[in-house]
Amino acid sequence: MSVAPGHRLLLGGRLSGMSERASTPSRLPWLRAPTGAELGRQVGAVLADLPLFLTAPLYRRRHLCWGAEPSEVAAALPGDELCPGASFRATRAISIAAPPEQVWPWLVQVGAGRGGWYSDDLLDNLARPSATEVREDLQHLEVGGWVPMSPWGTPTERTAFRVEAFDAPRWLLWAKPDSSWVWRLSPLPDGGTRLVTRVRARYDWSRPLTALFGVVLLELGDFAMQRRMLRGIRTRAERLAAG
Repeated sequence: MSVAPGHRLLLGGRLSGMSERASTPSRLPWLRAPTGAELGRQVGAVLADLPLFLTAPLYRRRHLCWGAEPSEVAAALPGDELCPGASFRATRAISIAAPPEQVWPWLVQVGAGRGGWYSDDLLDNLARPSATEVREDLQHLEVGGWVPMSPWGTPTERTAFRVEAFDAPRWLLWAKPDSSWVWRLSPLPDGGTRLVTRVRARYDWSRPLTALFGVVLLELGDFAMQRRMLRGIRTRAERLAAG
């Protein structure tokens, strides 16, 4: 089912008609606080990623296509048109031993104060552990719904993505001013999934502080955290598929 702006869909349900963009985000009050052991692992993960953060500009050309085949990098994806003249373009991929239907729910529940980001929780989820199970209360997917990047306050177009469009369980597109983020799930002959993700962003130097923050976040932090996120999705989906 392909859904573009103006429609809403309940995952696993039926199309329910036209809708204005959602105004109320579906968020958990808070994910649970980490145990001491979990916090220790989170600190260890950040320390392990620190060299990648610091040296990312040195191998930028390679990490912008981490895991992706040349054909995947060259392929058109939904949302490419949303950010013309992008300063940052990254296409990355991973193969998962689980069908798209068992990968999709992990993407639907992404977000701060929701299922988390399956990455460096210490940095992007205030140390609250990302979900390790599919949360049915977070499986409502709606065009215009928020994907919060910050657990504080009401989401805005500067602190969150919005669901721009989706075709469950084939692709999911998030967007906000000056950037887009798309996920494509393709079935593999062995029953698994090829998960390809693309981030496109434009640095708006009319807002110097915002642009500088974007440069630091994307040019230094994006690769290590997105690689960990892709691996986190793979681990969770394969565990779900194994029963």
